[in-house]
Amino acid sequence: MGFGQLFLAGGWIMWILLALAGVSIFIFTERFIAIRKASGGDMNFMNRIRDYIYDGKIAAAVDLCKSTNTPIARMIIKGIERIGRPMSDVQSSIENAANLEVSRLESGLPILATIAGGAPMLGFLGTVIGLVKTFMDMSMAGGTVDISLLSGGMYVAMITTVGGLIVGIPAYFGYNYLVARIEKLVFQMEANSIAFMDILNQPVEK
Repeated sequence: MGFGQLFLAGGWIMWILLALAGVSIFIFTERFIAIRKASGGDMNFMNRIRDYIYDGKIAAAVDLCKSTNTPIARMIIKGIERIGRPMSDVQSSIENAANLEVSRLESGLPILATIAGGAPMLGFLGTVIGLVKTFMDMSMAGGTVDISLLSGGMYVAMITTVGGLIVGIPAYFGYNYLVARIEKLVFQMEANSIAFMDILNQPVEK
């Protein structure tokens, strides 16, 4: 029995699993590219920001943030725009910007997590439906149960379980991989936030 026959033998649930597989692949690919792009940038970014601020070149620091176009740069620019205000206001602005950036990075991940948990459950649902059908066929057959009828129904019932696991397992690992990448980026954002506040606390040092 070929792949196409196996797929069709699983019934309508296999079509749902196929759609979920497509969604999970799309979300993982899109988020992977977005997170990789967000993790890039100039390694000397904060050093250049520090030099500009110490030299009083606030406009140049803002332009650098705009041209860098990363979550860290978008977070820092909020702090630069509030230089001169109380430090608590600057810190609050940076934290709010950071929270917004993290929320953007996590976009779509709840759906991926739902697919990771829901796909195997759909597979098990297909299995139960297949077993119910098998027992109904046995009941209708009366005392002359054909072993091929029983084994065929069980065979079809297990296909949905396999399909659910094939979709759910990669989605689960993909979700956790993306979460780990985001957590690493969050640590970088926190480190840069602390570095920026240190720059403001010691504006005369070079």
